[in-house]
Amino acid sequence: MECINSTNCFHLKETIDDGLTLVWFEDDTTVLNIDNADYAFKANQVVCFTEFHKVAVKHIGKARLIKFNRQFYCIVDHDIEVGCKGILFFGATTLPVIDIPADEYEKFIALWKVFNNEMESKDELQLSMLQMLLKRFLILCTRLYKRQQPQADVTTIDVVREFNYLVEKHYKTKHTVAEYAGLLNKSPKTVANIFTKWGSKTPLQYIQDRKMLEAKRLLVYTDKPVKEIADELGFIDIQTFSRFFKRQQQLSPTDYKELHTKGKIAKSSGKST
Repeated sequence: MECINSTNCFHLKETIDDGLTLVWFEDDTTVLNIDNADYAFKANQVVCFTEFHKVAVKHIGKARLIKFNRQFYCIVDHDIEVGCKGILFFGATTLPVIDIPADEYEKFIALWKVFNNEMESKDELQLSMLQMLLKRFLILCTRLYKRQQPQADVTTIDVVREFNYLVEKHYKTKHTVAEYAGLLNKSPKTVANIFTKWGSKTPLQYIQDRKMLEAKRLLVYTDKPVKEIADELGFIDIQTFSRFFKRQQQLSPTDYKELHTKGKIAKSSGKST
């Protein structure tokens, strides 16, 4: 954990194996490009992302950063403790942004101060204390995020977040709502009804959006050919993948790659001159 500004903002882009990141913004000036989309953040917003998100800093103000990995604290193994799996992290395509309200601000500030103090400790209890403080931070964020979502009962939220997590794990090999419904021991109709209560997206849209997000990541951030990307995402052939991609983006995969690669080259050239 550390405070971030223009001198050390490169830490935002650093990835660690099985790494998860929380960023708490202190002003209204930060703009990040996450997975090739720009996000402008306001003071006292918290954003959560995983090692798989591609992050670039367009403008940085002041922020607080927490990075941790599975070895330090595994949110999957300890899901019953914090309940953030599939909501704050591994939530299909949604980028979770939490607004800290004024009446909760002092809780977060007090917790951050204790975090800072504990980082200075060097005794055998430090690890347990830091894990406990991280768990508290995750619980506070999860509670706020649930409160700030459309009204839904606890059962609905739990099914949606478990569905999201399963999609994150299996989107390359499982492509139908029925497959995920089976993993949840529910019928496809039941899952569809639960998503209707939760929001506007259908469960199939969540699956397709996750595949599309990965397709765009691979096209923009790797040199893999389109056919290899289609194979990796489980499409039967390149034509099926191209139709799927164009239906979603109104561009072919090749055109999308060229457009965004040229944009990156142009920006890079502009900075060097």
